[in-house]
Formats: sequence, C-alpha cells, structure tokens
Amino acid sequence: MAENIYDEIEIEDMTFDSTLQIYHYPCPCGDRFEIALADLQDKEDIAVCPSCSLMIRVIFEVDDLPKEDKMEEQTAQQTVQVALAT
Repeated sequence: MAENIYDEIEIEDMTFDSTLQIYHYPCPCGDRFEIALADLQDKEDIAVCPSCSLMIRVIFEVDDLPKEDKMEEQTAQQTVQVALAT
C-alpha cells in the first residue's frame, strides 16, 4: 500500500503531552498530527491528523523515547507539585 506522506518530521520538533502520552505537531488544516508513545515504542512511525487525511512520518530512535518508569516518576512528581500548590 502506497502511503501519502505529507512530510517527515524529527521527533525533537514535536511536542510531547505526558498526560495523554502522545506526541503532536501542527497540521496545515488547523488541527494537529498525533501519534501515541506506545505506537512509537512499537516502531510505528506514521502520525495522523484526526481532522483531515494528511499523515507525517516521524523520524526517531526507539532508544531515545521516554521510558515508562521515567514517565511514571514524572507523573508522580507533577501530582505532588499540584498537591503542594493547593
């Protein structure tokens, strides 16, 4: 199957949402391309826009992705910071 890839984007140029565990990048349609961390860890490299038919290829190394233990630790630290702030 031939994929219609709009662009290739380095993962460093994407934004990571630690709460949703997704990387996202602005789409020309006004929405954003999204790909889940779990998909990247499974070596998937295509991010899709939920509002249009565009797709991008994400350039990354699996070894450079956030590790699950580290993500759990960051989430716990954020929870403590929120609790202390209130």
